[in-house]
Amino acid sequence: MDSSKNWYSDENGVYKSTFSPVDLPKDPFVDATSFLLSHKHHGTTALIDSSTGFSISYTQLPHMVKSIASGLHEIGVSQGQVVLMLLPNMAYFPVIFLSIISAGAIATPMNPLSTFNEIMKQIKYCNVVLAFTVSEYLGKLEKAGIPVVLVREHEEKSSHFVRGKEEKISCSGSSKVVSFDWVLSCDPIHATRPRINQNDIAVLLNSSGTSGPSKVVAITHRNLISTVELFVRFEASLCENEYMGWETVYLDVIPMFHIYGLVLLASGLLSLGSKIVIMHKFDEREMARCISGYGVTHIPAVPSLVVSLTKIGKMDNYSFRSLKQVVSGAAPLSKKSIDEFLKVFPHVELGQGYGMTETTAVGFRGTTNAKVKKYSSVGLLAPNMEAKVVDSAQGSCLPPGETGELWLRGPGIMKEYFNSHTATLSTIDKEGWLHTGDIVYFDKDGYLYIVDRLKDIIKCNGFQVAPADLDAILILHPQILDAAVAGIPNEQTGEIPVAFVKRSIGSNLSEADVIDFVAAQDLLACFIY
Repeated sequence: MDSSKNWYSDENGVYKSTFSPVDLPKDPFVDATSFLLSHKHHGTTALIDSSTGFSISYTQLPHMVKSIASGLHEIGVSQGQVVLMLLPNMAYFPVIFLSIISAGAIATPMNPLSTFNEIMKQIKYCNVVLAFTVSEYLGKLEKAGIPVVLVREHEEKSSHFVRGKEEKISCSGSSKVVSFDWVLSCDPIHATRPRINQNDIAVLLNSSGTSGPSKVVAITHRNLISTVELFVRFEASLCENEYMGWETVYLDVIPMFHIYGLVLLASGLLSLGSKIVIMHKFDEREMARCISGYGVTHIPAVPSLVVSLTKIGKMDNYSFRSLKQVVSGAAPLSKKSIDEFLKVFPHVELGQGYGMTETTAVGFRGTTNAKVKKYSSVGLLAPNMEAKVVDSAQGSCLPPGETGELWLRGPGIMKEYFNSHTATLSTIDKEGWLHTGDIVYFDKDGYLYIVDRLKDIIKCNGFQVAPADLDAILILHPQILDAAVAGIPNEQTGEIPVAFVKRSIGSNLSEADVIDFVAAQDLLACFIY
């Protein structure tokens, strides 16, 4: 008997989840922060700085969120306005994020390694009215002409906040700096309670899209709520016979400004009562110390991080007995990486997942407690989601076992590409299907396998890099007539960009000249976090 009859329809070519549907809130006026903090649990410590031990408890968390929201109101931030988060991984990141969206404003987190030009482009494109940053990156905002809340990056283990006077300090004459202590100590009773619709935009995130230049993805409160339920809380429910959410200790190595880190570590896990140990920057030795010292049970990862864990285990003979689960996303794991990891850590459940910024990270997840382990698969379709596998040339839907482009539909799908109606229409069709650009197939049990990419995107260290963005930089050189960038496989990073350059007639341009030119441009963020 064909088991696919329950989750695949020959009539319309639609794949359904093998899991039962999950109820989502029907009240249209529920915001993501209120929904997330409404869940009951027995968690005590919410967030902890791995290097200093500074922590934020679950008792403090709602108070801090309301205080910052009150501060935003006093500064003059209104519902629907955009606030930039130029922050590294830190204990305050989730608090600031939840405060912004609870106030009805829109958060736009960015890679803090972004260049001045990239930051200014985001500020202008999204009409940013305020920014949060740390002193290390303050110089990048000094000419932005918007208020900046300066967050202390390294809190001591015990910190006490006293309401102070607002500091207004000129940065190169164009931006005022507001004390984070003042914002954090604002009376939470003055926090606004805006009427937020689930369809209101909560987050604007950069993405390379499914093709062409990078775009800005508009994610709604409904999208975030769906991710909490269909990704985070649903996955936790599968493991309730083994442990409860508040008994888990997650190590945050992946960046919170990335969709994976944002919806899982900066929001979703807080609904379970999990303890989240936050590393500012990746360091193999520090990671090993954290796993052992904090009794880490779970690590959300990307392929390069799985390789690093394996390397540590081999070289230094770490067993990491507390570690229960590692789940990798952002790019497929190679068979070699899977085999070596399982050999070094046979007691650790290894899984893979699939999601995009455009799906709010909802998509597929390898259930690590499944009886049959299919490590090379990115897993089963999430509840409430639908999929198609489409022959791009013929436009026909394909059954299990046949390879085509993955289309997705469901509550996790983004609202739009912000301020880009044309790009939105080219990615989401009139029936609501998101054309992912990934080439895939389902097996007979409903597990999905990524084969290739139709879309013109390079995945490096879990980041999506649009070749078109790199092409545009290369052709700025006066001796380059044309250029094309492509990705090639790399064991450590997944892929790396390689440029093919056509020199102008008579030019002596060398490979080193091209590399130096690109390195000198204040246009590219560093993709290695």
